[in-house]
Amino acid sequence: MAQTPEELRGLVEEFLAEQAFLPELGTLEEPVRHGLGGKRVRPVLCLATGEALGAEPEQILPAAVAVELVHSFSLVHDDLPALDNDTERRGRPTVWAAFGEATAILAGDALLGEALRLALRYDDTSVARELTDATLQMIGGQQQDLEGGHDLAELHRLKTGALFNASIMCGVWAAGLPVAEHAPWRAFAGELGLLFQVVDDILDGDGYVSEIGADGARTLADEAGDRARTRLEAIDAETGVLVAIVDGLVSRTY
Repeated sequence: MAQTPEELRGLVEEFLAEQAFLPELGTLEEPVRHGLGGKRVRPVLCLATGEALGAEPEQILPAAVAVELVHSFSLVHDDLPALDNDTERRGRPTVWAAFGEATAILAGDALLGEALRLALRYDDTSVARELTDATLQMIGGQQQDLEGGHDLAELHRLKTGALFNASIMCGVWAAGLPVAEHAPWRAFAGELGLLFQVVDDILDGDGYVSEIGADGARTLADEAGDRARTRLEAIDAETGVLVAIVDGLVSRTY
């Protein structure tokens, strides 16, 4: 029986709580865990993808949590004074504000290292390659953002879309789907990343809202949601949970 997004989120939380970090991290474990807050959207997507393809959650969890650790790494570093200079995230101090800049840099590095260690649990390197490619795209997007003057759609594709693509495709790889059957999943992932970013911009009042207005952004989000559902309908798999996640993203209000 398909598990709900909330049940899948619970599996991620359990895995993270039991995750044994390398003892060499020493006192870094506290700031690393401090940086792990969030809604777990990406690992839930990864698990839901694997489940749609008939895989057991235990098979997909290392890949799903690896994606979440990369996301957390990016936020820990983005919050630093040299980048966004944010002192609060999700209602509590950011890692650098709580533990200092140097420790936050190292904690972010550790999160990325732990992500790759999890991704390399699989018999081949497909999950690790997918995740590494996405991480490099995300980093490249951040550099473009610093430089300014770049196409907004391309910027969002790199900064946000790349990791959403990895959320889906790491689940696909971990489930063992043949490469010849990957294209529809990548197409769905692309629409999903756009949907999330546009809705995020609507809630924040920037990005696409600044470029095409609130109504234009709402239309863009609705169209991306429709295309994402259409992509899922074309896939021969049990995608009901993923459809529910898409519906939730379209109507997201926080």
